[in-house]
Amino acid sequence: MTENHSDDLVRYEQDGDVAILTLNRPEKRNAISDRFVEAIALAVARATENAKAAVFASEGTHFCAGLDLAEHSEKPLFDAVKGSRRWHAVFDLIERGNIPFVSALKGAVVGGGFELAAATHVRVADTTAFFALPEGTRGIFVGGGGSVRIARLIGAARMGDMMLTGRSVSPDRMESWGGVSYVVPEGEALTRASEIAARMAENSPVSNYAVINALPRIRDMSAEDGLFTESLMASIASDTPEAKDRLRAFLEKRVAKVQAPGDG
Repeated sequence: MTENHSDDLVRYEQDGDVAILTLNRPEKRNAISDRFVEAIALAVARATENAKAAVFASEGTHFCAGLDLAEHSEKPLFDAVKGSRRWHAVFDLIERGNIPFVSALKGAVVGGGFELAAATHVRVADTTAFFALPEGTRGIFVGGGGSVRIARLIGAARMGDMMLTGRSVSPDRMESWGGVSYVVPEGEALTRASEIAARMAENSPVSNYAVINALPRIRDMSAEDGLFTESLMASIASDTPEAKDRLRAFLEKRVAKVQAPGDG
């Protein structure tokens, strides 16, 4: 059963165990203001409480054109610092929260929009999507976590190129760089993202939590510390009643084996 609830900036819907969070400021190409960040925070908290996976979608022809520059240009220095740190805190609720998030990307995925997408765990882009980091050409710098998240996805050199030149990048190229997980035909990003989220929602919640929280931390550790943490996480995950039931079902051939890859 689908539940629908409307907010003026982020629309919340839930279909079974999957929440759909729709950015809803199409007249501004879904540009992110401080109020928009707080609406995202509330929607993420609601999804985390009520769903097992979630999708970020968007109203209109663009995912998100980034920072609302009209608001940003009027901020005193310290307010700008506090605003950036708030973005970090909210996007961290997505990246290192309790459930996986998928982003359905189309049109502009620019600046802060790319930073939001980078905080999700899987990114699905349709062929209309284009990626850009025009901060250098506008005399500013990324402030929503992009220097960490985007740089780790595509590499600091590629990110620096995008910021210095203002170039836009196609979804196919972004996929080859590691910034996009799937590229689909125009208009199909949300459908594919919802399918992926539904598949994730079938996983053990403990396994999902381990993947989205342990992997990025292990990446930041030394090899030996990472391997030790992996051992701890593997033992914790496999010791849950749900894990034991799932392993028993596999051994008793009550679930399908992994198949050879199709189209991904």
